[in-house]
Amino acid sequence: MIGDVIAGRYDIDDVVGTGGMSTVYKARDRLLERTVALKVLHSHYEHDTEHAQRFRNEARAVAQLSHPNIVTVIDRGEADGHQFIVFEYVEGENLKQLLVGRGPLPVQRALELTLQVAGGLAFAHAHGIVHRDVKPQNVLVAADGSAKVTDFGIARSLDVELGITQTGTVLGTSSYLSPEQASGKPVTPATDVYSLGVVLFELLTGNVPFPGENLVAVAMRHLNEAPPSLLERRPDVPVRLAAAVKRALAKSPAERFPSMDAFAAELRGCLDGAAGVDPERTLIVPAAARPRSRSQRRRRRGGRLAAVLGLLGLLAALAAAGVFVFGATTGTSHAPPSGGGGVLALHAVTAYDPPPGDGHEHNGEAPRATDGNPLTYWETETYGTPEFGGLKNGVGLVLDAGSAVVLRRLTVSTDTPGYTAIVRVGDSESGPFSDDSSQQTVSAETTFALDGHSARYYVLWITDLGMHDSVHVNEVKAG
Repeated sequence: MIGDVIAGRYDIDDVVGTGGMSTVYKARDRLLERTVALKVLHSHYEHDTEHAQRFRNEARAVAQLSHPNIVTVIDRGEADGHQFIVFEYVEGENLKQLLVGRGPLPVQRALELTLQVAGGLAFAHAHGIVHRDVKPQNVLVAADGSAKVTDFGIARSLDVELGITQTGTVLGTSSYLSPEQASGKPVTPATDVYSLGVVLFELLTGNVPFPGENLVAVAMRHLNEAPPSLLERRPDVPVRLAAAVKRALAKSPAERFPSMDAFAAELRGCLDGAAGVDPERTLIVPAAARPRSRSQRRRRRGGRLAAVLGLLGLLAALAAAGVFVFGATTGTSHAPPSGGGGVLALHAVTAYDPPPGDGHEHNGEAPRATDGNPLTYWETETYGTPEFGGLKNGVGLVLDAGSAVVLRRLTVSTDTPGYTAIVRVGDSESGPFSDDSSQQTVSAETTFALDGHSARYYVLWITDLGMHDSVHVNEVKAG
């Protein structure tokens, strides 16, 4: 009750929240003179051996974990028949409250918070503990913006079977449940990777990927349905981030990231890409035109008519003077259209694999690089080692502009960043080609500044695979 004193030391001030097993109170620690969070097991579970043991396990598990992104355990005890755990008190709100109040988060903020959670969970995994109930309600966001994981109430040791969970028992919160949890299979660190992927999906879209009316319906969706497209729900999400979330939500643990550290490393790469702003790609939207009055519309129509009549009169005068405007060629310069000021559709037509290559490099997949779908891609062949295993100098993707044009920029998107490429141009899809840009390392989205040569065919020439055995070109656009 509010006003009670627990163990002669903790004055209960307020209720913070109530769950299935316990209630969390805001309390004052008389001894250390500070505010703490006091978690008290519900009285009807005091004599339930399994729940009481689970409660004690939480205290034991979290007491091992001293990390800035995990809520710290201060004390554990029993007083007047009540088992309790004392945690540091985090002034702020949980991630669920943040979402309800603000809706989907900016990409950069969602990544920053998820990375902090991943850091805490990776630390727990390194100490042999899987959380198994990763969800926004179990992530506290402090006033300074830092995130802390809490509620390890159903955590499982990786090394020791505690004997309190029977085979086939489903533990966890249904919306964030991994397929292996839904089917009662053993949990691993990959279980938390999946649940954190669900949390990140929700932070970016405002909704979980698999909603449902009850636990069974949701569990079946986690088991059987592919996750919805993140890019369809949130088109401004970078391709690389969408691919990372998709991998985290793979049904098979073996197909997810091999560890929470690996997931965090990929998210850090996504964050680095999201933090950079390319001024060349800033979209300036013209202000909406204000509706004109009827008199303004009449004046405008009258002005247009006068202009047309004046133009016809000028053409007649020029014709009478012997100046033939249409069809004249003398002294006329026909410059190719430029891709710098508008949108030009490029079409990927084939791969470019000159000798010593065999002329084929997944040629049939080439159109995927300009199909408008960032989840599809053209892929190089697998060479086993960087720089094509020493077999050749590079491979390319040929893009057809339809006619000779002068492009100023070419933008490449990929979900395998880190390879090196250069843009080349030519008049035939089979070459020869000459350089039209400098070499660049391709990130999730990279814009090549072109030298401005006139050409119909453009080649993204890949010269170094980086750390990959093969690389992807998801989308290529002019400008």
